[in-house]
Amino acid sequence: MKMTNAVKTTLTAVLIGLGGATGAALLSLPAAGLIGSSIAVAVAATLGLKMTMPQRLRDVAFGVIGISLGAGVQADALDHIGSWSISLSLLALSLVATLLIGAALLRRLFGMDAETAFLASSPGTMSNAIAIALDGHGNVTTITILQVMRLLVLVAVVPPLATALDAETGGIVYPAAMNAAALILLLGATLCIGIPAARFKVPAACLLVGMILSSVSHVAGLAHGPAPSWAIFAAFVVTGTSVGTRLTSISPRALLALGQAGAVLIATTLALSLAFTSAAALVTGLPWGQIWIAYAPGGVEAMAAIGLALGYDPAFVAVHHFARIVILVVLVPLLLRRNA
Repeated sequence: MKMTNAVKTTLTAVLIGLGGATGAALLSLPAAGLIGSSIAVAVAATLGLKMTMPQRLRDVAFGVIGISLGAGVQADALDHIGSWSISLSLLALSLVATLLIGAALLRRLFGMDAETAFLASSPGTMSNAIAIALDGHGNVTTITILQVMRLLVLVAVVPPLATALDAETGGIVYPAAMNAAALILLLGATLCIGIPAARFKVPAACLLVGMILSSVSHVAGLAHGPAPSWAIFAAFVVTGTSVGTRLTSISPRALLALGQAGAVLIATTLALSLAFTSAAALVTGLPWGQIWIAYAPGGVEAMAAIGLALGYDPAFVAVHHFARIVILVVLVPLLLRRNA
């Protein structure tokens, strides 16, 4: 049976993306599935290879990522939200300040449009920002590069600063992944609701619906643990491959401008994070290091692991990072609509 052109271009993209992701994982890069696949496919695209990524495959990937993000909230952690209301409120204010100031700087200093500026400035939700960009909002290339810059710098900066806090270290315990049946049921429900929602212009609908269904299921005790690591890796490969097919060659001048924009954005994000951390520590009396790790604009898994290793409350860190995700998933589309 002769392979159709659509199947051939999709298979080419997936294989190249998987190869790039595997290489990035061997190099221990953060978010290897996403970063490695996007770079590999982007390079192949500039060399003239024809590659495509079907919308439905992207929907499945976004759904898995959303399910994984939703697993960050647990019923026992929710019991503490009342006592953490002040730090959570300050976190929300820091996110609003980071988005508004970061986007204003990108627009004024580098001439970016509003959608690109807001999505590039979104701190700590790279997968959501890229998912929205792939739905047709902003410049995918600029958003991806600036988000990757932020992630790489954060991963390089946080561990040394965390070690400098000189707290006692402890073992890191990761929860067991949810079983295949739970993942299939959640993913099926996500697609049934998310695909129709996308027709009503809901940004990254499958990711958003997956996160909501997963969080509700975990709080209700119907699901336990995050999505399996292989499923998350595969979802990142598909998402990164989708990004890579959109990336085009960038001139040295444009790349230099993005480097400058990235430096300004990262400096602003870290400065605001540290400032709000200091304010929260002063008001609440909680350990400064614990709050900073909870406020740092990075992935919940990495920050929770660092917090646990330093002897800090992992529930505090996880709840604050989950709150960050929820706030940004709601706030960013509102800002995009307001500035459309």
